[in-house]
Parts: sequence; C-alpha cells; structure tokens
Amino acid sequence: MACLSKERCWGVSISKMLSEDDKQSFMDSTTTTTNSSSTPKRLDKVFPVYALGISKSNHSQLEQLSHLSNSPQDPIWDAIRQEAKLVAESEPILSSFLYASILSHDCLEQALGFVLANRLQNPTLLATQLMDIFYDVMTHSKTIQRSIRLDVQAFMDRDPSCLSYCSALLYLKGYHSLQVHRVAHALWSQGRKVLALALQSRISEVFGVDIHPAAMIGEGILLDHGTGVVIGETAVVGNRVSMMQAVTLGGTGKEVGDRHPKVGEGVLIGASVTILGNIKIGHGSMIAAGSLVLKDVPPHR
Repeated sequence: MACLSKERCWGVSISKMLSEDDKQSFMDSTTTTTNSSSTPKRLDKVFPVYALGISKSNHSQLEQLSHLSNSPQDPIWDAIRQEAKLVAESEPILSSFLYASILSHDCLEQALGFVLANRLQNPTLLATQLMDIFYDVMTHSKTIQRSIRLDVQAFMDRDPSCLSYCSALLYLKGYHSLQVHRVAHALWSQGRKVLALALQSRISEVFGVDIHPAAMIGEGILLDHGTGVVIGETAVVGNRVSMMQAVTLGGTGKEVGDRHPKVGEGVLIGASVTILGNIKIGHGSMIAAGSLVLKDVPPHR
C-alpha cells in the first residue's frame, strides 16, 4: 500500500465526506457527529461514541479498510490530502506547514514519517535520521501500513473532538504515540532492541506516553489524549480498543516473565484505570474511570 499511484478509486464510504468540492460542505462534514445508532443499546446509553469500538458496523468498516493493503485504493490518504488543500486555502498562514507535512509527500507513510520525525527530533537524534527509520520500517510492513490507517479511522469514528483525518495525522499525540510504538515494536522484533528503547524513551519524553517496545497492540486503536498511559512489556491489547488518559497496564511487582494484562477486542478503558498482573480483560468489556483491576474481567461486562 505504500506510496501508491495518484490515480486511485474511491471504494470506501469514508471518502464520501469529500465528495463535494464546496468548502462549506467540507466544514459541515467535519463537525458532524458520528452516527452511533448501530451500537448495542447498553453501550449506546453510556458511551455512545467511544463504545463504537465493539459495534458490528464499525467492525465491518475496519474489515473493509484492512482489505486495501493489497489494493491500489487509498481513500484515507486521498482524504488527508484534500483536507490539507482546503485548510491551506482557508488558513494561508498554515500553507507552508501543510505543504511540508502532507502535500509534498507521495503517500501516508512518507507524511507520517515526516510528522513523527519532527516531533521526536533532538540535537543528537536528527529528523532526517528518524525519517529514514520510520519510512523504511513502514514501507516494509503491510501490517503497519494497514494499522496506521485503521488507527486514524478509529480516531475519526470514536473521538468527538477529532475534526478530520488531517488533524489526527498532524496534531493528536495519542495517534503519534501509537505509530512510533508500532515502529519500535517492529525494530524490537528484528533484534534492534537498543534503537527500539531509544524511540520508547523519546515517546515518553515528548508525549508523556510510555509503551514498552515489546508490548503487542492491535489495530483500530483509540488512544484518547494519551497523557500518562503506561503499557508494560508483556501486555497485549486487542483490536478496536478505546483507552483514555492515565491508564496503566502494569505488573504487580510479584511476578516475572509474562506479568502484564491481556486486553480483549473492543474494550473501553476509562481514564486513570490501573490494571495489574497477568489477567484477562474480556472482549467488549468496559472498565470505569478510576478503577483498580486485579482479577479477570468476563467478556461484555
């Protein structure tokens, strides 16, 4: 999927938001709240937006997007570029920034690598070096190529404050933290553990998010705000999980080896939740804000 040709088909419903050239239509579409009528009634009453992580319609949409990995279509990247062009016209002061970050690039992988590198650079870890690392890892992994698109779609679907795909790519540190972790995890799996730990350190310093490179994180993840999130080495996070700020997936301090939580698909974890030990959080569960969880949680609780 990396660096696809500019001639693409629009085969996914998400591109409909940009089907009209009229700018006002675009602005209206970016402020429209996602329809959550397909969410199960119990969740619809409690968390009508964040609970979309386990809705059937959302799962179908994610499956539809995931099939693009072997297709010339890339509606996410098309949408990002179109949004950037419209914003550059409406806010000329941002035109140079938008050109450098999005419009000068040929694909989402290039643009994302540029954005992440410029967020994480320091005097001894140059942006050009980081761009090379990010782009090389992303273009050689179809899994990451798919995940970066499913994640940005998750932000659009389940974060009411996310105005557009473009804003998620440029500004949301929860999204940035996830994508740097994906690169760090790939490096860790390749045996390049020192470099992976260096990226983990920079994520922690810049974004206030600490995810061990060995942690396994699924697709379609919403890491809302991100600040204070800690995910341990042997933790596993399933697909379509929504996680608020200050969440800890940690160990009890009494175990070694496999010692961190295993979070199932479609789980919603509220703010300041602490989950400790090698325990299972069942599919579709909701963990209330401020909870301390030390035992297994059954599915759909």
